[in-house]
Amino acid sequence: MIPLKMQDKKRAMLGAFTHRFGIGFLICNASLPWYGWLNGCLIGVLLSIPPAVITKSYVPILVVGAIGGAIIGYIAA
Repeated sequence: MIPLKMQDKKRAMLGAFTHRFGIGFLICNASLPWYGWLNGCLIGVLLSIPPAVITKSYVPILVVGAIGGAIIGYIAA
């Protein structure tokens, strides 16, 4: 969100923070039948698609969602 040009940067940063916090919370509480890192990666990518479509910044948002989700899933497992 930092490099993107937005009218209300503070609100955008707060929204991004709460979104990423929610992804981490959901990964830690989900119980899917795969490896922890794969669960996290899948949940991170799926929940990162709407903000990626809204901001039209697909690659950075989806990559951060996948990597961050995999790390959180690995730690949570």
